[in-house]
Amino acid sequence: MYSKAFLCLLFCLLLSPLKAQETYSIPSSANKILFLGNSITYGGGYVNYVESYLRLTYPERNWEFINVGLPSETVSGLSEEGHAGGQFPRPDLHERLDRILATVKPDLIFSCYGMNDGIYLPFDEDRFEAYRKGQEKLHQKTVSSGVPIIHLTPPVYDKRKGAAYANVLAIYSSWLLSKQYTENWMVIDLHWPMRKFLEDQRNVDRDFMLAADGIHPGDQGHWIMARSLLKGLGEYKNLDTDLPETAFQKFPKGMQVLALVEEKQQLSKDAWLSHIGHNRPGMNEGIPLPEALTRSAALIVAVEKMLK
Repeated sequence: MYSKAFLCLLFCLLLSPLKAQETYSIPSSANKILFLGNSITYGGGYVNYVESYLRLTYPERNWEFINVGLPSETVSGLSEEGHAGGQFPRPDLHERLDRILATVKPDLIFSCYGMNDGIYLPFDEDRFEAYRKGQEKLHQKTVSSGVPIIHLTPPVYDKRKGAAYANVLAIYSSWLLSKQYTENWMVIDLHWPMRKFLEDQRNVDRDFMLAADGIHPGDQGHWIMARSLLKGLGEYKNLDTDLPETAFQKFPKGMQVLALVEEKQQLSKDAWLSHIGHNRPGMNEGIPLPEALTRSAALIVAVEKMLK
């Protein structure tokens, strides 16, 4: 007899690659956009690209993009034995989620978890259940708080670094995509577009990589993530390129706007993390949040003047 979890993941694997991406829109009333995630979100490349693109495309909007991604974090609450050389267990999003919602008061959330949630081990039903429960808890908490959430499937794990774990993330991604159809969740797929892009590039260049360590994408990997997210929002302008520089060079003053956004996010993300509080040692404290907000506002004024 097959277990329910096995049948569930089989259904997910059959479903997700065949379905067209649903498209969503950011409501006109949503100004404060929050990004949750692990070290990939904290790294911020795809967040910077998304923010810059939307500012360039909709200069009339009063946007605020807040990145509170935390390295090592999971949505499942799991941590492997001896994580970080035994210095600390992986932080759990749910330890700080209430504080994030109360402090930031977002109008819309993008959430990207999964890379750490399988603990870099082959598939296990208990770990899969913890991931599912963690995602469901996150979804219920945000929705009950009146905040819409768009879930992002985890980025691809390079199978050359471990085919078994690449398969785990494929399963997790497919399950998350299935929630669109079973419970009407808003989900944007980053995983399968990244996987296809990686495979297509390796047909041309066998040494091609999106992430040197198999986990953390470089600039192009973050751009493929951002491009997939933006397409999930129904965007298409200047998204026909595989490189971020090429895309932003197509916008008047696009590279200048991107540079200012990157500067703003670099100074603000550590300030937000410290102000909210977390259990992850070794993070930069950043400057006090009031100062970060003041300096961020000045950078956005510079962007707005540039786009007039």
